[in-house]
Amino acid sequence: MTHAPGVPEVTDADFDTEVLSADRPVLVEFTADWCGPCRQLAPVLSAVAAEEADCLKVVQIDVDRNPGVTARYAVLSMPTLMVFRAGEPVKSMVGARPKRRLLQELEDVLA
Repeated sequence: MTHAPGVPEVTDADFDTEVLSADRPVLVEFTADWCGPCRQLAPVLSAVAAEEADCLKVVQIDVDRNPGVTARYAVLSMPTLMVFRAGEPVKSMVGARPKRRLLQELEDVLA
């Protein structure tokens, strides 16, 4: 998996515990080994995870190994970034983006 350093991986088995029951908003990257833009996004996610650790949890899930969660949220494109708050998806973004833009898009979540 194109793993972003410092960003834990979740699975179908622990998604509900790690994401839906989290005590703060969670940014989930739906990713895949074959996804080029996912590799571009990895350092951005690592940086955001480190900088916003107090108010945002960042995780990634491999769509090929975890079809259950992928189907539940109808994820079709990689990378898809979804923000969950209190067990509900509140924001969805598709495609790699620079860190500055991602932080702008997350402003309302991080506030």
